[in-house]
Amino acid sequence: MASLSGEDAFQHSLGIVFVWFLFVFRLHLVTWNVGTASPPPDVSSLLQLNSLGPSTDMYVIGLQEVNSRIPNFLSDLAFDDPWSIFFMTVLSPLGYMKLSSVRMQGLLLLIFVKHAHLPFIRDVHTHYTRTGLYGYWGNKGGVSIRMSLFGHTLCFVNCHLPAHIENIEQRLDDFEKILEMQFEGEDIPSPLDHEVLFWFGDLNFRIADYGIHFVRESINNKRFNLLWEKDQLNMAKKKEAFLKEFKEGPLQFKPTYKFDLDSEVYDTSEKKRKPAWTDRILWKVKNSSEAASNEGEFHEEENMISVTLNDYVSHMSYGISDHKPVTGTFKLEMKPLVSDPLVTLNAEGEWSADHDVLIRYSAVPEFPSSAWDWIGLFQVAFRHVKDYVTYAWVVDDEIASSRDSKQVYMSASEIPRKGGEFLLCYYSNNLQSIVGISEPFQVIH
Repeated sequence: MASLSGEDAFQHSLGIVFVWFLFVFRLHLVTWNVGTASPPPDVSSLLQLNSLGPSTDMYVIGLQEVNSRIPNFLSDLAFDDPWSIFFMTVLSPLGYMKLSSVRMQGLLLLIFVKHAHLPFIRDVHTHYTRTGLYGYWGNKGGVSIRMSLFGHTLCFVNCHLPAHIENIEQRLDDFEKILEMQFEGEDIPSPLDHEVLFWFGDLNFRIADYGIHFVRESINNKRFNLLWEKDQLNMAKKKEAFLKEFKEGPLQFKPTYKFDLDSEVYDTSEKKRKPAWTDRILWKVKNSSEAASNEGEFHEEENMISVTLNDYVSHMSYGISDHKPVTGTFKLEMKPLVSDPLVTLNAEGEWSADHDVLIRYSAVPEFPSSAWDWIGLFQVAFRHVKDYVTYAWVVDDEIASSRDSKQVYMSASEIPRKGGEFLLCYYSNNLQSIVGISEPFQVIH
């Protein structure tokens, strides 16, 4: 069966007639304990920005130990934190918008997505679960974002679990607690009930039994397989029922903890911490035992979504903390259950600051519109949903209506005089998301 890349499938969807192809969606996931440090000068390799392969459709970035000292944390509650600003600055010029984020003290989860996919991402919800100090403190725990992507349910859980080799049972107990959390809202599945669940973060599992000299010698000789059987997470997956369906790529990179700062040298302090694969990315496909046996083939009784890991690596060149970041590059193949945007819209006529301008839009019959819906004018490289230049209320600023479409206006006084390339986004108050996006157009200087 033929497949489409993300952008090709989106173009088909705009043509109303959506061919029932297998849809390919590319996801790049980052986990990094940043040790309260500031962002590095460059993250091109971390985000594979110079890759010659197909472009990424979505970035999921999970950070741990973001600076959460009281002055920093309070200012970050009122404004975007430095890490969020940093990634927005890097990704927005490339056509990605920050879809959602959630913060709990030092835990931060960010999701960026290509503009073209925004109308097909719905029901976005966030949650956080404290597990530090018996659930009263957020220095440990998990932050989560869930969504419907082309009609399929996905959940992402970024965790920071208890440290030290002896706390294996506490790590497992905390993760079970995080999995039991419930998103607010009606009929929203729990993490394990999503079609695909990604679990990642500084999970703090260590290498048991072996001494530091054997571990370091195995690493130096690149005989990582000698250490796999004593990795606490690998051992737990064999005996804990709730972990057995989670998958992980092979650990064919050096343990990512603990390094001297700005180096690739393992801990030389007095403590001489034993190296460990603390930073991990796992995933679970619901009813994965029913997955298609042949890649790219689906039958009615089998899953309508599959996950393929293309790349699972660490990035040794980053030395701002005692952890090295880990990335997983995934290919999601799915039958799209949502093929048309809820709202289509476009800028009518010539746009300039010399006169009021018009927007025409139409919505599908089942769209749950609200008087609080609005249409925003955005620069093409906008960062997030509130990064609009101006907006119009779809009810208060309506000037014409027919069975097929409606018109709203924007005042000339609100149109940028300097001109440039812009686009329009329809924001649904009921769905709390962008449900329609126009093609880019020029505002004349």
